[in-house]
Order: sequence, then structure tokens, then C-alpha cells
Amino acid sequence: MNKKKSKKKKSTIGIMKKTITNYFKKKEEKTTFSVIEVIIIILISIMFGVIVGYLINYSRNDTSKDPNLSKIVTTYNDIVNNYYEKVDKEEMSNNAIKGMVEALNDPYSNYLNVEQSGDFNEEIDGSFVGIGVEILNGEEYTTVVKVFVDSPAEKYGVKVDDQIIKVNGNDVKGLPGSELAKLIRGKRKTKVDITVLRKGKEIDISLIRDVVDLESVSSNIIKYEDKSIGYIRIESFAANTYSQFYKALKALEVKKVDSLIIDVRDNPGGHLLQTKQILSLFFNSKTVIYQIKSKKNTEKVYSISNESRKYPVAILINGNSASASEILASCFKENYKKSIIVGTTTYGKGTVQKTHSFSNGTTIKYTAERWLTSRGKDINKKGVKPTVEIEQNDAYYENPIDENDVQLQEALKQLKESN
Repeated sequence: MNKKKSKKKKSTIGIMKKTITNYFKKKEEKTTFSVIEVIIIILISIMFGVIVGYLINYSRNDTSKDPNLSKIVTTYNDIVNNYYEKVDKEEMSNNAIKGMVEALNDPYSNYLNVEQSGDFNEEIDGSFVGIGVEILNGEEYTTVVKVFVDSPAEKYGVKVDDQIIKVNGNDVKGLPGSELAKLIRGKRKTKVDITVLRKGKEIDISLIRDVVDLESVSSNIIKYEDKSIGYIRIESFAANTYSQFYKALKALEVKKVDSLIIDVRDNPGGHLLQTKQILSLFFNSKTVIYQIKSKKNTEKVYSISNESRKYPVAILINGNSASASEILASCFKENYKKSIIVGTTTYGKGTVQKTHSFSNGTTIKYTAERWLTSRGKDINKKGVKPTVEIEQNDAYYENPIDENDVQLQEALKQLKESN
């Protein structure tokens, strides 16, 4: 403890002592005290005791050290000061943090380096800075397989099937897609020049990098016999998933769909807030949509709107549907009267992670809480069971079209029968 803190504490106690002493000096000539004066004296005494106790306790805590933390600090200082060669302090501290996280033996707690942190943040944020293309490695050059809507690539004329052969005048033949992406990406509002090969012709394109939104939601209408059934697929729950879902849902409802399919197969999860907002479109504010269990207590999380829908809803799930996907499926299963859950039992990830980012760009992600279903069921390592269990067939994996998707076809059948 430093001297300034010590003096401040002593002066605080001294003032209290002086105040009480002066009060009693003024009362020396009196032989009795009134009831009010007695109460005041008692209160002052209690307050004085509390403050003294707090300061003593604070002093102890301030001077004590965690022996485990002390070992880490001592080891770090000994190596830095005494190791016979130059020490990379940042690498040593990074490995120390990594070791502590790994000691948890938790598959969802990780230490992420700068590159991994960037990828993780993009996935969670649902956006990145670049030109807005999805690429696929080829034998010689990388090919554009997707151009994002409203992206710089779309604006400046990049096309699907273009082969990227140069970046800023440098040939990129044989360069892996991940390395090519690093060259193309950069700071917002900066320029990048690419040369593409299109139908045997080289075309130079200058683009200005910008924020590109990742598409986590897609939708369409499926005609099944005499019914129009809305279909929304959610790839992940990123920071912009709710806005995309809401837009898709409203567009389907304008077209008067009879029922809805929400497909979260192979969806690894993501933002709980996004799931909460999506579920709030179907349940009123009296509905508990999930619960959060921490070391201290269990909190019920309610819907944040008074919206509700009455048409039948089918949720498609499989063994790779995890976390936020399982929250969505379990909420419909336990609360939505006209719902069916079709597919196979989900992954069973019932834990919630928090993150802390460091100034050097690295991040730790660790498990802090557990989530329960709206009725308080723990699904961790158990998963959410479907109400209609059906395995996907081999024909779909060989040719992934709707007609071969037996889980989708079963959902369509069940929804038609429920109308």
C-alpha cells in the first residue's frame, strides 16, 4: 500500500474520532441525554465501526496477493531479467494466456491470435471490409463463385466465373485463396486494382474497398400442391441476422404464405440477442424464450415485443444445429402451438461464451454461463429432439436439390396437413 492511501485512511478515522470527542465534550456538563441524542450517539458509533472495519478489511485486501498470480509474475520477471538470450515478451505473455485458457479443458474456450480474432469478429459482426466476393481455389488461379449484393465488386463489374490473375499488378498464379484474400482486403475507402480473366480476355478493374455485409439469411416461396409455404434459411446468427430475417419474413407475408419453414440445419449459432429478436416476432412479452444460468442465479429472458403469429411453423434441425439454433428450436417446441420440429437431434451446446480483446489484436473466448430452455431444461451434451425424427438420405448429399431433401419434404407434408 502506498503512503498516500495510508494517510487518507488515517485521516478519515481521525476525523470520525474528533467528531465524536467534540460531541461528548459539549455534553460534559449534562448529567443525562435525551432519547434523540442517545439514538444519534448509537448511529454515529455504528457508522464509525462500519467504516473502521471496512478500512481494515480494505487494507488487508490491498496488501495481500493471490499466490497463483504471484507465481506467474515472478516467473515472468525472472525469465525476462535472467534468461541468457533476448526474450520476446509479447510471445511469452501470449503463450501464458493461451496456456491458462487451455487449462480449462473447455472446447468453447479459446485464445485467438490476431488472424483468428479477425475471422471470428467478421463472423460475429456479419460484415468485413473488402470488395465482396466469394472465391474458390483453382489449379492455377482463383475463381469468383459469388458476388455479394451491393458490394464494390458488384458496383465495379466483377462477375461470377471471373478468374483473378493479378492484384495491384502482381501475378497471383498458384496463390491460395486465403493469401489472395489478404491482398484484396484492406482499409475502408482505399483502392485495390485487380485483373480478371473473363472468356479468354484480361480485364483491369479498379475498386474502392468498403464494408460488405455477409448474407446469413436467404428465403423463397415453395409451392406444395395448393399451398404457398415460406422458406427462410439462417446460416448463422451474426450481428445483422435479425434485420435480414425481418426483411425476409415481411416479404413472404406480403405474398400471403400459408405457413413457414425456418431452416437452421448446420447453423453453429452466434449472437443470442439476434435469436431473442427473431423469437420476439412470434411470441409476446409474457413468454420466456430461454433462461441464463450463471454462478450466482438463473435469469429468465422474455420476449421483447407483443407481436405474435398464428400460422403453422416448421423448424428444420440436425446434429450440426448448435447454441442459438437450439434456443430457437426449443422455444418453438415448448411454446408455439402450431409448430413441428423436423430432422435429427441437435448438437447439444448449452453454454454461453464471453470474449475479451487485447490491444495487440488477440482475443480470449471463455465459457461464462449456461443457457436453459424456456421451461428450464438443460440441453448441454443432450441436444433438442425433433417432434418428427427423420434422417437425411444419401441421394440429397449426392444431388442437393429440394426434391431429394427428405427432411424438407416431410416438413412440407406436415405443414399442408396442419392447415
